[in-house]
Amino acid sequence: MKRYCLALDLVNDEQKVAAYEEWHSKVWPEIKASITDAGISQMEIYRTGNRLFMIMETSNGFSFEKKAAMDAANPKVQEWERLMWDFQQALPWAKPGEKWILMDKIFSLTDK
Repeated sequence: MKRYCLALDLVNDEQKVAAYEEWHSKVWPEIKASITDAGISQMEIYRTGNRLFMIMETSNGFSFEKKAAMDAANPKVQEWERLMWDFQQALPWAKPGEKWILMDKIFSLTDK
């Protein structure tokens, strides 16, 4: 199993933040299926202010490239992503078109 942590910002607007949370309280079944089909066994999203933090646990064979290709070929995922982009904004250091940014682990209590 691998663990990845990613970050993304929401548009800093209380109504948009509330709407984003509402959408995530009833994620479409096709979106959940696309996540697990890509080899993601667990996903959690946390929020503080307008900053989002995602934790993903994946199979050892998981690949961001494979997930991106699967998502690009899935019309329902594309529809969801277009809808979510109305609430999201790229981090200032994101590359063009980049949404969720992979975070670097800088500390672990158990690492030696």
